[in-house]
Amino acid sequence: MKCPFCEHVESKVVDSRESEEAQSIRRRRECLKCERRFTTYERIDEIPYMIVKKDGRRERFDRQKVQAGLLRACEKRPVSTSQLEEVVNAVELRVMESPDREMASTKVGEILMVRLRELDKVAYVRFASVYLDFKDVKEFMDELKDLLRAPKT
Repeated sequence: MKCPFCEHVESKVVDSRESEEAQSIRRRRECLKCERRFTTYERIDEIPYMIVKKDGRRERFDRQKVQAGLLRACEKRPVSTSQLEEVVNAVELRVMESPDREMASTKVGEILMVRLRELDKVAYVRFASVYLDFKDVKEFMDELKDLLRAPKT
């Protein structure tokens, strides 16, 4: 930290405490050259994780939005909230691990569909009917037939 008085780069921390909202840390420092004291504030820079939509728009990853979609798909199904929480955690982790801090919404949807298919077939079909945006009944029936052909887990 550069001293604001003499621009020396070495200082020692004399006192340190959190701000009232715990959003930053206030530090009293003393310059090792001129011995004058000054205050610095440290805070975490939050770069949001982004989702790239089909039309190219970017929006912040919203954990609640993912959870709400899963809750709708699993309504009146034997899927526990802890199971849904695991799915949401898995998706959030994948987004956080992405090197560019962003992920395509199609990739998020695919991850969710794979996990729902394992959890509950009816919830999977409900989610797929919205996510895959079937154009007609034939597309929907093809997906159901594929689901029925899949090995039982």
